[in-house]
Amino acid sequence: MSFLRPVKRLFLYEIVAGLALTFSYLFRRKVTVNYPYERGPLSPRFRGEHALRRYENGEERCIACKLCEAVCPAQAITIESAPRADGTRRTTRYDIDMTKCIFCGLCQEACPVEAIVEGPNFEFGTETREELYFTKERLLANGDRWEAAIAANIAADAKYR
Repeated sequence: MSFLRPVKRLFLYEIVAGLALTFSYLFRRKVTVNYPYERGPLSPRFRGEHALRRYENGEERCIACKLCEAVCPAQAITIESAPRADGTRRTTRYDIDMTKCIFCGLCQEACPVEAIVEGPNFEFGTETREELYFTKERLLANGDRWEAAIAANIAADAKYR
C-alpha cells in the first residue's frame, strides 16, 4: 500500500483519472436544455402557482371549510365566507400571500373537494411585492387557465393517494 502512493503521485493519477472522465463525456449525447425555447418534463406532483378550481358547471369548488387556512404553516391564506341564498357556504374572500408561501402543498392535501391546487406554472416572477398577493379572482383565473393540466396531474397522481 505504501508503494502505490508515491507511484500515483509521480504519474498524477488523480489528474489522469479526471481527464479520462471528462473525455468519456465528450462523445455522449448533450443534456443541456435551451430553456426559454425548450422545456424539461415536469412531475405530476410539481407544486407551482396556486389555483382555485371550478366544477364543470362553472361553480367554484371551494366550500369555505377553511382547512387550508388552518393547515398552512406560513399562515399565508386568508379566507372569509358567507352563506348564500340556497343555504350553502361559499368564500367571499380567498387571498394567498405568495411572499409567505413555502409551497409545501399542505393546503392542497387538506382540501376535501380539491378546490385549491398548486398548478404546473413556475414562471410567475414579478417586479413588485403587490403582484404576489393572489386574490380570489386571480386564483380562479389561474384555475381556468391551467384546468386541463391540473386535471391530468391529479388523474396521474390518483393511484398514489
